[in-house]
Amino acid sequence: MRFSGKTVVITGAASGIGAATTALFAREGATVFASDIDVAGGEKLAADTEGDVRFVECNVCDPAAIKALMDRAASETGGIDVLFNNAGAGGARADITEVEPDEWDRTMDLLLRSVAMGIRYAVPHMKGRKGASIVNVSSVAAVGPGYSPTAYAVAKAGVLHLTKCAATDLAQHGIRVNAIQPGFINTNIFTSSLEITGEMKEMAKAAIAQLSSNAQPVARGGQPIDIANAVAFLASEAASFMTGTSLIVDGGLTVGPRHSWDPEAPRMFSALEAMEEQMKQAAQAN
Repeated sequence: MRFSGKTVVITGAASGIGAATTALFAREGATVFASDIDVAGGEKLAADTEGDVRFVECNVCDPAAIKALMDRAASETGGIDVLFNNAGAGGARADITEVEPDEWDRTMDLLLRSVAMGIRYAVPHMKGRKGASIVNVSSVAAVGPGYSPTAYAVAKAGVLHLTKCAATDLAQHGIRVNAIQPGFINTNIFTSSLEITGEMKEMAKAAIAQLSSNAQPVARGGQPIDIANAVAFLASEAASFMTGTSLIVDGGLTVGPRHSWDPEAPRMFSALEAMEEQMKQAAQAN
């Protein structure tokens, strides 16, 4: 019961990582204000989850809605102890040569500005709360190109820097700010923008899980609970000496090129050594 008596606000809570994190915090004693634009999904989550879960409809692209969410959580419980800025989606999929300005702006609003405004409107209710903690969702896409569309990657890199800046701004108030960087986690984020049926989306999710398990040292697909466990750690007293940093939870996806962990993959140095040996043999023959 690490969070007994604590008030936790989670955005994007109706499914995936948000739902798993909501269930974990509620199970460990928190009062969780679970917010989402998916009203049906959010209400079902609140009804089905063990513990004190209160659903609040919130579009995180609307700063006024974010403020209303934070104000409601504080008015009902006296303050906010933990904020998990989790809401998001894939955003603009076009590369930098084709992305439209409005698509770029919507992606930044959803993935970056929403995090900034979540912090902005939660902090007045977090000041003076012992152990107050904010956790933001970034991504392995912030590490470098190749993991996501460009706009998504740029926004998630912005979340990392925002996390550091906010950690310095809020240190005087005793509020810690950290980020989590998920790898390929088996959620709806990869399929929500695809124009396919529900059954096909489930097939696509299964295929993505298989692909990700083959692309990383940990040979299984990432699950929402993997991220929820890391978020709970960052929000807990066990991480009280951590602020302004991030945890990469990716099954080892970013440890290096495939040959660094897969013995079956071609190894650059092995190839060079073989080439060197061939050159030596050719020289001796001549």
